Amino acid sequence: MFTGIVEELGTVREASANRLVIAAATVLSDTVTGDSLLVNGVCLTVVEHTGGSFAVDLSAETLARTSLGALAAGDPVDLERALTPSSRMGGHFVQGHVDGVGTVAHLGGTPEDRVLRVEVDGTLARYIVEKGFVAVDGISLTVTEARDTTFSAAVIPYTFDHTVLRSRSAGDPVNIEVDILAKYVERLAPKG
Repeated sequence: MFTGIVEELGTVREASANRLVIAAATVLSDTVTGDSLLVNGVCLTVVEHTGGSFAVDLSAETLARTSLGALAAGDPVDLERALTPSSRMGGHFVQGHVDGVGTVAHLGGTPEDRVLRVEVDGTLARYIVEKGFVAVDGISLTVTEARDTTFSAAVIPYTFDHTVLRSRSAGDPVNIEVDILAKYVERLAPKG
């Protein structure tokens, strides 16, 4: 489980068909092989690590549901360690189980007042509500507007400066994880 509060921007060192090697520092301070790390919103298992980088394997399911297969050496990635019992809960519950890939429709405004608008398909849009939570590339954001196939979120300067959002522009793919509670409510609601 994660919070969607990005701890560090890492850099892809190597990208192959089924493996990423990522340069990092902060998230490696207490990481051991077998730990889970959130990489652009995707929960992945550390299979190797050295002093300044770690490797993760990518399954066919991960490649089919996320944008990780499009990463190349030099690309920035959002990184977060898993919650511990003593962690602060600053964002929202993020599982790292990406529901699908959206597309940046717009990222603009002033440095003090940026707005991100993302296009998603209808199967995801129904779970996204105004003032609800959504994780975009692992970043916990509050939805400011929800429409049929788009949603918007305000992006504060700190979030923009310390996440992959600073390298995103219209047309870029982003990993989307909707609020798990919305999916449970739908599943448990009586069918009429």
